[in-house]
Amino acid sequence: MAPVDETAAGAAMPEDGYRAPTSSRRVKARRIGDGARDVIDTLAVEEPLEIRIEHGGRVVNRLVTMRTPGADLDLAAGWLMSEGVVDRPGDLLVVRPCTDTTLTEEEKHNVVTAEVGAASAARAGSLRRTVDMSSACGVCGSRSIRELHERGLTAVHDSLRLSAETVVDLPARLRDRQRVFERTGGLHAAGLVDDAGTIVRIREDVGRHNAVDKVVGAAVLAHQVPLTDHALVVSSRASYEIVQKAVTAGIGLVVAISAPSSLCVDLADAFGVTVVGFAREGRATVYTHPHRVVETAVSE
Repeated sequence: MAPVDETAAGAAMPEDGYRAPTSSRRVKARRIGDGARDVIDTLAVEEPLEIRIEHGGRVVNRLVTMRTPGADLDLAAGWLMSEGVVDRPGDLLVVRPCTDTTLTEEEKHNVVTAEVGAASAARAGSLRRTVDMSSACGVCGSRSIRELHERGLTAVHDSLRLSAETVVDLPARLRDRQRVFERTGGLHAAGLVDDAGTIVRIREDVGRHNAVDKVVGAAVLAHQVPLTDHALVVSSRASYEIVQKAVTAGIGLVVAISAPSSLCVDLADAFGVTVVGFAREGRATVYTHPHRVVETAVSE
């Protein structure tokens, strides 16, 4: 179920083979639950954006956030304001696309530079949300995945198999156990699922990534990792970060109630993780490594 390598509708592929990132991308997938069939699905693109904060011609910090490409300069300005680096518009001297000649065109499209005043530079220098990179390092999806390999992470290998009927029902089972959500209506949840299809542990949090960290962290404290005989179900979309957390925990099957992003699918494909999206109302879409989802044979 590899991604479809094609340009956006109506867009021509440049002669050098590179095209600027777009906000959506089509991928091959397989629909299950109502007669299995191969389809072409459209995903929101997810790519990392590096924000380089400069003062006096010197980089004082680098920050990385995941985003859908588009309005990147607006995103950088708004993020710096919301994080308290910039108190008022005058603190942000200029925000511009990357002009670093050491980067490829692909990497440049995922980097913006923000020049700030002295006070903002001091605040930026003390931010904890930093990413250690070399001075020539840009950011792109392929680089992000390569860095995980360089960390020593390897493809997930397990024998976990769940029936399609179980998989499509997991988000509903998770929702039935979201106790805090019942009171607030404002929390995400993540659950660990054993090889019998039972949700054995659940955690809730306002952030979907935090919920995953909590449920995996509970397993770490219980000395139950790697979780090669478990699946992960989340009450949200499936993002790059969620699949990355699954890989580090040894989880080979991730089920989400909503859509995956393009980079999520790329990462899952590279590390042997099965990603299932839109699991609701008796249906789901399997985007990568479908062997873990066992489809019931349908007679003629």
